[in-house]
Amino acid sequence: MISIQTESAWKGTSDCRNCAIRDTALFADLTEADFQQIHAPIDDLALRANATLYAESQPALGVFTLRSGMLKLVRSTPDGRQRIVRVLRAGDVAGLEALASAHYNCDAVALTDASVCRIPLSVMHHLAANSPRMHKRLMEKWQHALKEADDWLADLNFGSARQRVAHLVLKMRSPDDMTHCTLFAREDMGAMLDLKLETVSREVSALVRDQLIAPLDKQGRSYRILNLAQLQAV
Repeated sequence: MISIQTESAWKGTSDCRNCAIRDTALFADLTEADFQQIHAPIDDLALRANATLYAESQPALGVFTLRSGMLKLVRSTPDGRQRIVRVLRAGDVAGLEALASAHYNCDAVALTDASVCRIPLSVMHHLAANSPRMHKRLMEKWQHALKEADDWLADLNFGSARQRVAHLVLKMRSPDDMTHCTLFAREDMGAMLDLKLETVSREVSALVRDQLIAPLDKQGRSYRILNLAQLQAV
């Protein structure tokens, strides 16, 4: 069984047919006949912020669909530093590498409280082999994950510190309200952008001072975008 930190809790078996995000999740295109081929339970679990879903090099036993909240994918560099290589949001899939290798290739850690479904590898392999719809969906999710990883590297790891922070603000806009952005602890932002904590704090403060964004809470996590065109121009 996947090791989940103690602040997380198993919630039972997922009802995939009636999932609120089914249209964007991995099982979006499955028919009733496809669901009848699922003979292993798909577990529904809750993660507290900072809980580890799975660890780098851990044996891979399943694939995860994120129903709500956000996860960060973290890899360790040869010199011992940690780099956040991608942020996942509702509808994204974590652990797709499990379909091709025996181990996970990064840590998956909750950035916020999150709800996740664990799909056993036996289910994934069976559906991939017997459901053309599922096979197509898997290929789409895999291609999306590769594109997101490429975009993340291109947008957040090149340019000045100001440009990297501005790109992160733009990437972390809410799909439901593109004027709202959720950021993270400055240490996490530094790991995402390959910048020092002090540099990140300085650049966020500069964006606020220049009235491109405005804080919505005292923790410095929630922001309103005030001038999208100027932020994009950065």
